[in-house]
Amino acid sequence: MKGMKSKKIAVVDIETTGNSYKRGDRMIQIAVVLIENMKITETYSSFVNPKQPIPAFITELTGISDSDIEHAPDFIKIAPRIHEMLYGAVFVAHNVQFDLPFLNGELTAAGYAEFLNDTWDTVELSRALMPEAASFKLGDLTDNLSLAHDRPHQADSDALATAELLISLHKKVLSMPLITVEQLAEQAAFLKSDLDLFFKQCINEKKENITDLPDELEVFRGIAVKRKLFTKTPERNTEFDIEPFIRQLVPGYQKRKAQLDMITDILDAFNGGQHAVIEAGTGVGKTLGFLIPAIIQVNKGKKIMMSTQTLQQQDQLMLTAEKINQHLGYSFSTTVLKGRANYIHMLKFEQSLKERDRQYDTVLAKMQLLTWLTETETGDIDELNLSGGSLLYWNRIRHSGWYLDKQQDPWAERDFYSYSLMKAEQADIVITNHSMLAADKFKNTPSFPAYDFLLIDEAHHLEDTCRNQWGTKLDYMNIKFAITRLTGAQEDGLAEKLEQILNKHAINSSRFTPDHFEQLNLETDTSFNQLGQYFKLHVIRQRGLQKQKLLLEETGKEDWKYVTYSFERLLSELKKCLKILVTQLDDIGKKKSSLSANDKASVEEAGALIQEWEQLIEIIRMLFIRRQHQQITWIEGDLRSVPGSLTIVANELVLGEKIQEAFFNDDIPAAAVSATLAVNGSFDHFLKSSGLEEKKVILKAYESPFDYQNHVRLMVPSDLPDIKSVSPEEYVEWITGHLAVIAEATQGRMLVLFTSHEMLRNTYELIKESQQMEDFVLIAQGISAGSRTKLSKNFRKFDKAVLFGTSSFWEGLDIPGEDLSCLVMVRLPFSPPDEPLIKAQWERARAEKRNPFQEVSLPKAVLRFRQGFGRLIRHENDRGIFMVFDKRLISASYGKAFTDSIPKMTVEEKSLDECIFDIEQWL
Repeated sequence: MKGMKSKKIAVVDIETTGNSYKRGDRMIQIAVVLIENMKITETYSSFVNPKQPIPAFITELTGISDSDIEHAPDFIKIAPRIHEMLYGAVFVAHNVQFDLPFLNGELTAAGYAEFLNDTWDTVELSRALMPEAASFKLGDLTDNLSLAHDRPHQADSDALATAELLISLHKKVLSMPLITVEQLAEQAAFLKSDLDLFFKQCINEKKENITDLPDELEVFRGIAVKRKLFTKTPERNTEFDIEPFIRQLVPGYQKRKAQLDMITDILDAFNGGQHAVIEAGTGVGKTLGFLIPAIIQVNKGKKIMMSTQTLQQQDQLMLTAEKINQHLGYSFSTTVLKGRANYIHMLKFEQSLKERDRQYDTVLAKMQLLTWLTETETGDIDELNLSGGSLLYWNRIRHSGWYLDKQQDPWAERDFYSYSLMKAEQADIVITNHSMLAADKFKNTPSFPAYDFLLIDEAHHLEDTCRNQWGTKLDYMNIKFAITRLTGAQEDGLAEKLEQILNKHAINSSRFTPDHFEQLNLETDTSFNQLGQYFKLHVIRQRGLQKQKLLLEETGKEDWKYVTYSFERLLSELKKCLKILVTQLDDIGKKKSSLSANDKASVEEAGALIQEWEQLIEIIRMLFIRRQHQQITWIEGDLRSVPGSLTIVANELVLGEKIQEAFFNDDIPAAAVSATLAVNGSFDHFLKSSGLEEKKVILKAYESPFDYQNHVRLMVPSDLPDIKSVSPEEYVEWITGHLAVIAEATQGRMLVLFTSHEMLRNTYELIKESQQMEDFVLIAQGISAGSRTKLSKNFRKFDKAVLFGTSSFWEGLDIPGEDLSCLVMVRLPFSPPDEPLIKAQWERARAEKRNPFQEVSLPKAVLRFRQGFGRLIRHENDRGIFMVFDKRLISASYGKAFTDSIPKMTVEEKSLDECIFDIEQWL
């Protein structure tokens, strides 16, 4: 087979009135770029008259309007030219599954045969060759590679960008190790487009010009990987003056007294062996105020542990720390430490490559991992952009420790997780997340290295994270997945693999029978069906809500006994199977010297499953056999899909003492920092939840330096109904009308925060159905595809966009400048009173003669309100409208608790018309 030089390649992009040719959508623009010898030789583009109006959304997306296509040719007139360019070519598009059906529809309508040659999809190719890309949209990929792409979503610009992307990816393949390209070609045979031919032609080109492997790569056991580097201990930098250092570090630096005071406070706490609790408002410069005390202590030879809430924030802290380190001439070492399950287990991966798996997501994941292993130094899954379906495959090959001796693993010296622990031992600053920090605290053998000081960022999340981490959870899907890993489908389960090892080595051991698996599945289904019946019978259904939670306040009811009995039977079956599994692995382990690498990989996979099953057994015991009195337990699920959606959860109600013991003890000084810790100027809520005494802690609150009085207008529409006086459906109708009018006044650029996903979805669907906002791009969490980061990025991309969010969108979302001009809070963020945790906390407060509303619900709501408000003004020159659709902010006695918790500004209560007039004048 010849290389690329012999290939004619036609890169095609089209714009259309919609996404389905069969449903009547038509082409409005087409572009073709010809490539020969991997160079662009010819380009062609034309508008096409679709004989139908162009929807407003398409015009907003593409910039193509009805006037552009009014005098454009019908497709039939340009069909001969298109057919000539495509003849004998490989068809390339960024999402072939979209462009080719449209093109073939138009070709056949014009009297030409369908295009049936080979196709290469640059989405698939990019996924395989750029596994760390945050997004595989064409515009994001061209940005990533610094390729020219001046008019995204116009066919001529997109086709040219796709052609440049293909050429760039071809160059990348030619620079990769030959063995990796051969493995990619083997896997690509199972993709949707014909990329196996692309890789085979690249192999031929590489064989014509064989080069040595770069020094930073090695091939071990048939897989090309990046060599691991161990950095020398850096030389300590001398003491530096804090303010001049920050001035040098931050372009356009303006002195922030609060930031300098915050640094001093943390240093005072550390030097005095105390704890500090610090609230730093937006604009104080929290990140530097947090990092610089750590670096000063490192210069004194101390070791720092830092923790933040999310993996994304963890990586962001690492980037900032590296930037500071660069300015200091690399005088300290920093590393990120994550849980074992974040890392790849290379022996399991090696074994999986030998299995011919045709499942699409698995094939794509294998290709991504092969590429990534030539680039990664960490082996951390968070570097990868895996699809949801690929995560099932990742669960098979992720790290779970060693069942056999570590020395039995040929990859042990190159193990990524061991490498991360080694780096953590050597590093001056270790950055982790609250979940891992909490999980490690009460392990029998902790993974964390010893440290001198602890810095906790985003500290308002600490209690909830600890509650989740130290709690217990069992869900139907998880247990079924664990069973499937053992029993397998189409003889690919671990039981079958272990059976083969036992037979191959003539090992006499316990054996599984079909009865074991049948009984195990039966008892699982029976127990969760029984739990589902109990849930449906006792849950108090709320109109319009399908996802429900049921607090198990008492378990003496007769029907709960049936649930317990069924889980006891499940427990018995799990223990039987676990005993067989452990016996088999013990017997196989006696022959470990004669086991092949494939055998060892299967044993390690089975060892991971044993750990999982032991946990499942312990969880079932804790939930059904020996429930803890200090815990609250509840069932949650979707009434439309019982038992599949069922989860049973047990969490501790009061954690202060345990958190204090773990993070605020007398041995290690700790500083807890956040933008939102105080309620009405008081830290009582945080101190109580963390087991801290005010007199033993340095407490400071630094207000934001921003001019909110002149940069924010806080409005409450007076013509909205009281939220409790109308049904949820009527309330959604009211707010939908208001949102449409406000969006017109602000020209989009609006974030709408909901307290429930049900209301978000109902509002979104009513707006879509009524077409009240058809000129706007509507982006909704849980409805529009993508992560929070992806949705906010899409929001910034369009001029007239509205973003609907709930839960995680109340904080951590950073949309500065004019991209966000209006924040709408649909209602005050009180947790539902029947939320199991809130309900249990209320009952405890009542029992202790305390006011549950004032001590439980109000502080949580005020903190959430502050977090939501914080989305609006991110930089000192930002301006915006803060609209609250909840008259309780003004009318309720507790409304002042909310308004006093944010910077001082006038609350304007006026009719919607007056609000709109003011918005238009002010913005």
